[in-house]
Amino acid sequence: MKAARQHAWTLFAAALSTLLVAAPAQAIVSAGSTPTALHSEADGDAEADRQAVSREIERFRSSSITISQAMAIAEARHAGATTADVSFDGASGVPVYRVKTLHNDRIWRHTINAATGELVGGEAALPLAELDHDDRSNLAALGAIRHRLADAVRVAERAASGKAISGGLVREGGRLSFAIVVISGDDLKEVILEPPGARAK
Repeated sequence: MKAARQHAWTLFAAALSTLLVAAPAQAIVSAGSTPTALHSEADGDAEADRQAVSREIERFRSSSITISQAMAIAEARHAGATTADVSFDGASGVPVYRVKTLHNDRIWRHTINAATGELVGGEAALPLAELDHDDRSNLAALGAIRHRLADAVRVAERAASGKAISGGLVREGGRLSFAIVVISGDDLKEVILEPPGARAK
């Protein structure tokens, strides 16, 4: 999941604290300047980075399929699957969502066409046993909590008044959280939602 997290956050990072639906919510929305993870590591040209982000956001806005629909499409491939990570990718020829789901001790990778909702190029699975200890621990916690990434996306979209473009699991300071990036107007708003019961033991 480290590689998955790095890919998801290469475009969008997350940083807002709140609790999910069942617990009292406290929201701090940060917006404005481009998050650090949006800047290209290979190119320090801030203007080129800003233009690339603008193109990505424009492609996202013109997509017919929402992030919630993409997660539902991927989860429907395997009864009982839950989404661990999702991100929009408008850099390729056809804009897609990259969705990773957890099912039967495997991480399934799906690519969903953002215009049609069709699965692109099949799916791939990675056994959890091949992941490192931290990633396995995070995914075990995901399976144990009752809230899902789809719940976190709905809460983040309401809190930030926009549409989610990426989301996934992060662990910081011993806390497992859902990290969501929302596009609101011309701003990116970064959101972290901590599910009740997700703290490290």
